[in-house]
Parts: sequence; C-alpha cells; structure tokens
Amino acid sequence: MNQDINTEVHNAFEVIKEGGIILYPTDTVWGIGCDATNPEAVAKIYKLKQRAETQSMIVLVNGEKMIYNVFKDIPEVAWQIMDLSEKPTTLILDDARNVAPNVISADKSLGVRLVKEPFCYKLMERMKKPLVSTSANISGQPTPQSFKDISPEIINGVDYVVKLNQDKINGKSSTIIKLTKDSQVKVIRK
Repeated sequence: MNQDINTEVHNAFEVIKEGGIILYPTDTVWGIGCDATNPEAVAKIYKLKQRAETQSMIVLVNGEKMIYNVFKDIPEVAWQIMDLSEKPTTLILDDARNVAPNVISADKSLGVRLVKEPFCYKLMERMKKPLVSTSANISGQPTPQSFKDISPEIINGVDYVVKLNQDKINGKSSTIIKLTKDSQVKVIRK
C-alpha cells in the first residue's frame, strides 16, 4: 500500500509544481487542490467550480512550521482547538501571508486545517507549501460524499486524479471555526 501512496504523491507533486490542479482524498471529503502560493493555479480551481473569487477556499498544512509561514500571529486558543478537536477542524485566522492573494478573503482571513491524513501530509512534505482544498463540486451543488458522486465535469476538469481511497465513503466536511486576533471564537459550520 505504501508504494501506491508514494507513487500517487509523486504524480500529484509533478502536476502541482507545473501549476496544475488535482482531485484528491482529504481527511474529510474529496477535494480539488493546487499549490496555495500559485495564483494562476488557484484561478483554475475557481473557474472549474464556477465559483466567485470572493468565496474563499481553505488551505491545508502539515505542521506548525507551515502554519507559522502562513500566519505570523496564531491565537493560543487555535492550538487548544486543534489539540482538542476529535474531528477535522478548519480554523479561519486573520492576516494570512505567503499564499496566493486570490486564496485569501477580502478581510485578509484564511481558513486553514492541519492534516495528518497520509496522502495530504506526504504531498505537502514534498511541496513544502500549503495545499488548497475545496470540495469537489460545481459551486452550489451538493458536496460529494464519495468519489463516485463527483461529477464528470470536475473529474475531466482537473489535471490529475489521485488513485487512492476511491471506494471510501467520506465523512462530513470539516467543522469551521473563525478566530479573530482578540480571540473571539465563532463556529461557522458544525
């Protein structure tokens, strides 16, 4: 099995470093992703999803170092939430940096999720950059619960489809919590 994951990480990395977009399994639902520092690649995802650039996407990171690269100031409560969360949790934090401008919200915030899922984790180890993650659907359509629910339009619209976990039924999308610098906490999606 590890051989497969390494092959898939390699293939996905080759596509991403050329500015391509991939369809891949995350710790929650299937996602469309790219290098979070590449604005052209990010724009391709908005176009494929037929989504307004004002609706921001989230980025995945694989550790503290990568989070600090994207956010200088991380409220203490953010670490507590990440430590205590039993299910995947996306935190929206203020003042993102070192990522493509079109992945950051108008208010300068950005959703970020620390992932341990092996494929995403290893891919980001190779990239040394955060990975954009957005649900694999056309904007406004339901989020696919498994690979077989993803529309052909999306599958044909990406540059690479990761061949892992295609038969797995996914759990729910992540919980989303917005944290402001003054440590106000607001649950956006349970």
